[in-house]
Formats: sequence, structure tokens, C-alpha cells
Amino acid sequence: MGFFWLADIFCLNCISKKIFMKKLPILLVLICVCISCDGKKKLELENREKAIILREEEFEKKEADYKALLLMRDSISALKDTISNTTEVIKEWPASLHGLWNSKMLCRESNCSQYVIGDQRNESWEFISDSTGIYTNVINNKKLVRVFKAKYIADKIMLEFSSDTISKNKLKINVVLDDIKDNVIKGSQTITGQDNCTARFSVELTLASKK
Repeated sequence: MGFFWLADIFCLNCISKKIFMKKLPILLVLICVCISCDGKKKLELENREKAIILREEEFEKKEADYKALLLMRDSISALKDTISNTTEVIKEWPASLHGLWNSKMLCRESNCSQYVIGDQRNESWEFISDSTGIYTNVINNKKLVRVFKAKYIADKIMLEFSSDTISKNKLKINVVLDDIKDNVIKGSQTITGQDNCTARFSVELTLASKK
């Protein structure tokens, strides 16, 4: 009996080993599959993490651009307010501009037939103000020939004149005086005539007398 019992155990061990050897490749495949799955999951997690980091960086960049735009908007608004306030404050000309000024204008550029380069013109200018604003009168041969609307902003005088709608000769004149001293004022004048021709003059004003 003992012999047969040992023989049975031996046979069972042999059978178990054979079964194990047959199933070993399957176990190896399963192990490889598990390792591969773990690797894919790890790679997916890394890719997701990278995507999240990229989105965070893009969001931070957009947030920075948005803040920069807000700052720019605030700066422009502040500049507009400053210009507006300056324009409102200056309701009359400074005392240093009172009186008549002799103007000397020399044509520097022109594509208009009535203005030739080198032409010189002389007039008298007077800076005036009233309850409606500030203006500049242009006098020639003791006659008022033109009234400029004026703005005085940040040490710069800007004058503008447009002929009325019924005038045959359409004319627009813009003057910028940006070199202002006690007795001498310099700048430029641009005349836009019919057919959009333009003529540019240098302007020099010298104080003639004070009221």
C-alpha cells in the first residue's frame, strides 16, 4: 500500500508540473500584458499632466495679455481725461499772448496752382477769447480776413479754419504753433484747397505791441 501511495503522489506531481509548464507561457503573457497596461496608464497620466501644464501656461499668458490691455485702456483713458481737463481749464489766452503779432509765412511745399514755393505772406494775428472759447483773428490791411478756432494744449497752439459751405473756393487751414517763446512763436501752416491740393508754410510770429 505504501508503495502505491508514493507512486500516486509522484504521478500527481508530474501531472502538476506538466500543467504548470503548459500554463507558464500564458502566465508570462498575462504578466507582460499587465506590465504593458501599467506602462500605458503611466504614459497617459504623464500626457494628461503635460496637457494640464500647457493649459495653465496658456491661461496665465492670456491673463497677462488681458491685464496688459486693461493697463493700456486705463492709460488711454487717463490721457484723454488729461487733454479734456486741460482744454476745459484754458478758457482764455495767457497774458503773454495778448497783443498784436506780426506773422511771416513762407511757402515750403505746394501742389496748388495759387501757392508757389518761396511765396511769402505777411499778416497780423491777434489772440482773443470770450465766453464761447478762444480764437485767433487774422488781419490784413486793417481788415479782419479770417477767424481761427483755437485749442491750447500742453504748450501747443492748434488753429483751424474752414470756409463756409456757400463759398465757391473751398479752403481749410490748420496751424500748429509748437515753439512758443516770450516774443517769438514758430510753427507750421497747412492749407488744403480745392481738389485736395495742399500747401505748407512755415510760420513765425513776432510780438508787435501789447494792449
